[in-house]
Amino acid sequence: MNDFAEIADRVEIDTLRAEFTDAVMMRDCARLAELFTPDGVLRMPNVPVELVGREEIVTGRERLQSQWDFFVQNSHPGTIRIDGDTATGRTYMQEVARLLDGRSGANFAVYHDTYRRTPEGWRFAERVYEVRYLDSTPLAGSAPGGRAADVGGADASDEGTADDFTAPASAERLDRAIAALRANGFTAELLDDAAAARARIKDLIPEGASVFTGASETLRLSGIAEDIEAGDRYDAVRPRVLKMDRATESDRIRRMVATPDVFVASVAAVTETGSLVIASGSGSQLPASAGGAAKAIWVVGAQKVVPDLDTALRRVEEHALPLESVRAQSVYGHPSAVNRLLVLNAEPQPGRGTVLLLREATGF
Repeated sequence: MNDFAEIADRVEIDTLRAEFTDAVMMRDCARLAELFTPDGVLRMPNVPVELVGREEIVTGRERLQSQWDFFVQNSHPGTIRIDGDTATGRTYMQEVARLLDGRSGANFAVYHDTYRRTPEGWRFAERVYEVRYLDSTPLAGSAPGGRAADVGGADASDEGTADDFTAPASAERLDRAIAALRANGFTAELLDDAAAARARIKDLIPEGASVFTGASETLRLSGIAEDIEAGDRYDAVRPRVLKMDRATESDRIRRMVATPDVFVASVAAVTETGSLVIASGSGSQLPASAGGAAKAIWVVGAQKVVPDLDTALRRVEEHALPLESVRAQSVYGHPSAVNRLLVLNAEPQPGRGTVLLLREATGF
């Protein structure tokens, strides 16, 4: 190989490494995966993580970044040794990060790389991450608009604090929740408003399916409940149940609401780490969400996105419960209570659970 060709290869490999850091910083998991060969491997033994192939790299990185409040990565070029259509090298890293659970720190690390020439250009065949120094001392700073700002620090943004459970989450936080939900096995879609969710529901539910709608202000206000329960497109479970005798047909009611073809409802909160939190007074709606329904669809307003599970539980007690108690008092003659609480951390059945997350606030 002549000197010019080797210089060109080195420039391309350096560009590849810079693209990796940029994709990480921009949270662009799809672009990051394209920097690897189709069978490329990303190994991070300290996490521990081993991602093989582009698809695993996308989902694995989404799962990791869903845990970040913020993450800053600086890369410094190391060695490159070229041998025909393969090469090896090292890249030196300096990083600072804070997770949504409050842990933070800084580290120095090395990426041990193997590169391969492909028709698309040089790509990573393997990156192995080795931490050389770790400082877990809590970081004093914060990212503008990040969690430290959200909880009322000096940099608190105009969208409100984490305790303002009525304010729609920012675009960045919505994207973070969507990525985390997908990494946890949910099908997650980001829609503009309740009208878009109302239209999307018609695409997701086949005609003739038995559909149980959970008691939900989101479904009522959006018109989704009326679409399902008032028309003849579906076999609507709730209207049938309301006409049945609870004293003599309780077993049949229980089975009907627990195992419909499709369950449609909302949640009390969705965390930026990809969990759904559902509160109930009677518990009648929980079996369908937990796995009884063949498919479940949750329509969620942007104000329900919270950083973590602790905040989600506070949202249930401090915000959703008082509002639901007022509604229950007017409808049933008594206030509500959080007698049952369900947390869905992941969806183990691909395609079963769909979250339609809205950019606008709606419901409780």
